[in-house]
Amino acid sequence: MLSYQHSYHAGNPADLHKHMVLAELLTLLTRKQRGISYLETHAGRGLYDLTSPESLKTNEAAEGINAITLPTCPLASVLETIHAKHGPDAYPGSPLIARTLLRDQDRLHLMELHPIEYRGLRQHLMGDGVSLHKRDGYEGVFAVSPPTPRKGLVLIDPSYEIKSEYLDVADFTHRLVAKWPEATLMIWYPVLPAGRHLDLINGLKLPTIRHEVSFNLKNGEGMTGSGLILVNAPYGTKDILKKVETQTKPILTR
Repeated sequence: MLSYQHSYHAGNPADLHKHMVLAELLTLLTRKQRGISYLETHAGRGLYDLTSPESLKTNEAAEGINAITLPTCPLASVLETIHAKHGPDAYPGSPLIARTLLRDQDRLHLMELHPIEYRGLRQHLMGDGVSLHKRDGYEGVFAVSPPTPRKGLVLIDPSYEIKSEYLDVADFTHRLVAKWPEATLMIWYPVLPAGRHLDLINGLKLPTIRHEVSFNLKNGEGMTGSGLILVNAPYGTKDILKKVETQTKPILTR
């Protein structure tokens, strides 16, 4: 369960999908002055080098973020900030995207159990308003919920290395919503030929918005698409999803 390292996949088409929507959603949630809390179950290291041996071994960014010129949008603004600080080959993970977009009144609670990933997370995300936790992501997020500020977004983004994790995510979602009914949840899942993501979709007994895209990664070997499920999505989310579809063609298709 601790073998997964996202550096092999950073910037791939699934990241493009997830991060475009995440950046837009955070921008929507922070339109008002009131602070929000941002939580992640599986934060990763926060910052990736797309010229690292791991990234170049798979070269998945060439079919994702490096295959597109982003129009003016929140993710493009984040990348401009990150490139100015870390260089043109740097790519932010979701924690750093959130930290870049959030404000002084907002708070981040980031869970990461993998020792190498956690070390990177401490290197890149330490600072005021950020709580880092080296603990199981589900247990950690559940323990700190509901946080202050109570308005918030939770990203649930495991590796799904274990087949049962799809049902585990569904179960966790129900438990978290019962404890923190106001939370907006964004669940990412891979679309694979085996169709195991259907266990997650069918296991959720809540009103949701689901958004799936397809792509041709590695000539169809492995992932064939990326999915997002939103629980308690704020007003305007459907417009965000349509905007992302338009901006990411032809890499991501419906």
